[in-house]
Amino acid sequence: MIAVGGRRRIVWAPSLGAPDRVLTVLAVALSAAGLLLVWSATRMTGDHALLVRQAVAVAGGLVLMWLVSRVDLRVLRAYVPAAYVLAVLALAAVLSPLGVRVNGAHSWIVLAPGVRFQPSELAKVALALAFAVPLGELRDGRSRPGFGGVVLALVLAAVPIGLIALQPDVGTMLVFAAMVAGALLVSGAPKRWLLVLAAGAAGAGAAAWQLGLVRPYQLERLLVLANPAADPGGAGYNAAQARIAIGSGGLYGKGLFNGEQTAGHFVPERHTDFVFTVAGEELGFAGAAAVVLALCALLWRGLSIARDSASPYGAVLAGALVSWIGFQAFVNVGMTVGLTPIVGVPLPFVSYGGSATVAGLVAVGLLQAVHRTKPMQP
Repeated sequence: MIAVGGRRRIVWAPSLGAPDRVLTVLAVALSAAGLLLVWSATRMTGDHALLVRQAVAVAGGLVLMWLVSRVDLRVLRAYVPAAYVLAVLALAAVLSPLGVRVNGAHSWIVLAPGVRFQPSELAKVALALAFAVPLGELRDGRSRPGFGGVVLALVLAAVPIGLIALQPDVGTMLVFAAMVAGALLVSGAPKRWLLVLAAGAAGAGAAAWQLGLVRPYQLERLLVLANPAADPGGAGYNAAQARIAIGSGGLYGKGLFNGEQTAGHFVPERHTDFVFTVAGEELGFAGAAAVVLALCALLWRGLSIARDSASPYGAVLAGALVSWIGFQAFVNVGMTVGLTPIVGVPLPFVSYGGSATVAGLVAVGLLQAVHRTKPMQP
């Protein structure tokens, strides 16, 4: 940030390094593929509103990605407290009369008729920015965060995670936990902290089971994962239809817009949580593998940015963002092929959903900001 006439202004691109063009191309390509798959998944309804909304979200997200990527990371750091407080207030608002329940979770705020906002997506960005402060801003010549820094980071994470648990949104809670673990790992924090967190998570799960806090539908999803053939017409219906759709695509698929499972509405939520089934059925193994490889390449670029970051703060921030995108992609693809339970998380950049799409592209913008921010010259 530079002072001009007693005022501060943002340092824009001329003072930054070149962007990672591969990262940008991958994000744009995945978003474009998502638009095609959402179009295919919703075309039989005759209502193009979903496609239009997704296109608007992608366009808005790309603009925000470009803007964020052109801001010096040191400037972004100055606005972290405001972003964190805003995210916490938005999560609290979901639990007020402003929030609405969708698919069993009180996770949305209605902004206008037909327009909803999911604050937990904003919270992912805010948590990554805030969590990196105590873990990445090292003092007294330290090479890794100390006890106080780790505790403060966990407290910062506990507030939004607790609010999300009240919704309840198990999928998002798991994503947040992955972000915490990834940031701790990249920061160089003692490995015992990861063991403590794992033990705490296991203890919380056991306590929830004993206290009867695990809801019947959540238990059914775990049972279906253990026995995919159980109740294919009931609790196992979603998982069974997803595997049928992907398996029927063969090597090269039935062709875009020619999916019988998609057209017949056999796969539920096929434009959101199960959009990967559309890729598997219509584009086959080759097309689905291309989506997975593009996601893996994007994650690899993110890890490279974390490794080469000019500051520990940037490295921890990039680590949290990569953990978010990577874990969410793994769970989403995994639940369509029977590797993970169905927890309702979108496929990054591909699934329908304005809040998730914008948040994911902003995350790419933050990765670009980390990449482009160079060390200050003495």
